[in-house]
Amino acid sequence: MQGPEDLLEVHEIVDGKCGVMAKIEKPQAVKRFNEILELSDAIMVARGDLGVELPLEQVPSVQKSITRTTRKAGKPVVVATQMLESMIQSPVPTRAEVSDIANAVFEGADAVMLSAESAAGAYPVEAVQTMSHVAEEVESSEHFHSILAGQRGEPDATPADAISASARQIAETLGIAALVCFTASGATGLRAARERPSTPILALSPNRSMARRLALVWGIHSVVTDDARSLNDLVQRASRISAEEGFTKPGDRIIITAGVPFGTAGVTNLLRIASIGADGKSGI
Repeated sequence: MQGPEDLLEVHEIVDGKCGVMAKIEKPQAVKRFNEILELSDAIMVARGDLGVELPLEQVPSVQKSITRTTRKAGKPVVVATQMLESMIQSPVPTRAEVSDIANAVFEGADAVMLSAESAAGAYPVEAVQTMSHVAEEVESSEHFHSILAGQRGEPDATPADAISASARQIAETLGIAALVCFTASGATGLRAARERPSTPILALSPNRSMARRLALVWGIHSVVTDDARSLNDLVQRASRISAEEGFTKPGDRIIITAGVPFGTAGVTNLLRIASIGADGKSGI
């Protein structure tokens, strides 16, 4: 990926049949990143390739800049390539590689990705396990959410962004068990994840392909379900699925965000708090 012209060509070819992730690996792409971001559904920071194309000492700051800018835009960002390079031949990573993964997670990347380590390396299972263990350890750190909070940008002046920001704040204030988003277009889920809440995000979508896309997004657990038919159905469905998926138990509370009228894509204008009854359904 060198410039927005490449993305325009890709969009013309795929014609909306899939999302487009831009792989940033050239200095030209770094210089025109804002234009590329505007046309992308997600971003990949290819540090290995950037390290060939740019002076090595510039790569960490470029990675941070791209990650933070993409997060602010509410789009997924993946940090990739040479994350556990030594594990292509060794069953144990270097301490520097562990720190590299941890820094990407602390930065709030939606995903970290292996390439040769799992595709052609001698220890693919161990590499995946190592990456998972490091990410889980970072996310359990007492500093993790405070660092993410310090990087959080101001919400845009729209009802949807205001609701998503409010949902995160209410969830943390009230100790909510799960934040449940009904989302057909994926926009509601992306807005919720942009806030990086400490509360798990459960995205319910009637669109299977969108549910799969959202599985890449930070903190989101996707479930395919029919769209809600009414406000009561919305609350009962959210309560039941959150219990079935193991996010809640009787007595817990959830926050529900959605768009009304139901079935209207790209609209987030409803926030509801509900409690889970003894039968796994809403007590409110």
